Amino acid sequence: MNAGAGQVERHRVEGPLHFLSVTTAAQAIAARELSPVELMKAHLDRIAKLDPKLNAFIRLDAEAALQAAGVAEAEATAGRLRGPLHGVPVGIKDIIDVAGLGTTCHSKVLADNVATSDAVCVSKLREAGAIVVGKLSTHEFAIGGPSFDLPWPPARNPWNPDHHPGGSSSGSGSGVAAGLFPMALGTDTGGSVRNPASCCGIVGLKPTYGLVSRRGVFPLSFTLDHIGPMTRTVEDNALMLETIAGHDARDPGSAAAPNGHYRAAMDRGARGLRVGFVRHFHETDMPAEPEVAAALENVAQTLQTMGADLRDIRLPSLGEFSAVNRIILQSEAWSVHARWLRERPGDYGRLARRRLMAGAFLNAGDYVAANRRRSEMIADINAALAEVDVLLCASSMDPACRIDRPDDIDRTYTRQARTPFNVTGHPALAMMAGLSSTGLPLSVQFVGRYFDEAMLFRVARAWEKASGVDKKHPPIG
Repeated sequence: MNAGAGQVERHRVEGPLHFLSVTTAAQAIAARELSPVELMKAHLDRIAKLDPKLNAFIRLDAEAALQAAGVAEAEATAGRLRGPLHGVPVGIKDIIDVAGLGTTCHSKVLADNVATSDAVCVSKLREAGAIVVGKLSTHEFAIGGPSFDLPWPPARNPWNPDHHPGGSSSGSGSGVAAGLFPMALGTDTGGSVRNPASCCGIVGLKPTYGLVSRRGVFPLSFTLDHIGPMTRTVEDNALMLETIAGHDARDPGSAAAPNGHYRAAMDRGARGLRVGFVRHFHETDMPAEPEVAAALENVAQTLQTMGADLRDIRLPSLGEFSAVNRIILQSEAWSVHARWLRERPGDYGRLARRRLMAGAFLNAGDYVAANRRRSEMIADINAALAEVDVLLCASSMDPACRIDRPDDIDRTYTRQARTPFNVTGHPALAMMAGLSSTGLPLSVQFVGRYFDEAMLFRVARAWEKASGVDKKHPPIG
């Protein structure tokens, strides 16, 4: 179109705007080839069409998002870009504060709670030019779900809305996969970024513990909580991490580590990498569905064909990791919720109440023993990562089950290999490994040394380029 007053001169961007990557959209806006307003309208149209089926949003802030897009367009026209995410929409999990919007944690308990300031991670996204489009569904307090007895319905899987999208960052995973927004923030205490990434076929990273500030995020477990980026591509995930990472002196858990250039070595390929395959997680500790096991073998063999040195690695069992995670999480979650659970238990949904109450029956000895074992597990994984550059293992042991079958959800929810890396704090990335015979995503997980997210992005990008998983989208819409 011709440039007029207040318009950005642009060329036609190929493909539907709602499936543009963050990187492509940001570059097109910077080059004045794409209007932030047009991009936002495309996403809002997509939301209007699909969110009634998916329930990804608790609060859509469409008017403010469009207004912000107009400001971003004027700035782009004048050649003033705020940062590498200028004009790109982002969704925020509703346990993360956004100034002026509710932080409900998907619970009646906080239904009237309005944030007075942005969480640090949200502030950093805004400083980079991103535009918040709204607050997203979660499991209640990031632990109780999927639940149908809460003020808002649970999010659903865009690959098949009858199925669970994973949690607790459920709206984040569902919305990114469906093209409602190209990136989102999630949180991860026992796998809650990587579970929806696995179920919805996107890229979800749990960074090294302390790399991303948690200030302004409602806690579940101080020892295990992480904030992570959720995107459709590996490059977008790295770009988002570059934006939100960094030390925060006012977060006691924040690490004084430099913000890495996570994309610098992303396209160096897998040749020469030492990849440790933790087969016992899905073969003996918790036998995976055959399609999941086959997909993991395919990822491993593909990397080996590309020149990686594949080795078998043994770690403590999933059962041990799960026990340590459970004791620490339940103990610390009880300390957060004890007063409300005593004073207003009926305001919690059934699942959250049941899961949080378990912490009341643990004692100091349990907690100390779990933390002692945790220190040993950290040493075990550090030792393994001294021998290899990256670990490869399962994320979910099954494709997503139906959302309306509580017994199936209870059976499959703990069948995963994500909690070990909350226990130890190592960075872990989950992404699509393929599709099941029923058309649901299968997943793989890569794990790295502390603060070596660049290595995770390198191996994940190698798999992404070889497999084309970033080109696969849900059939919905």
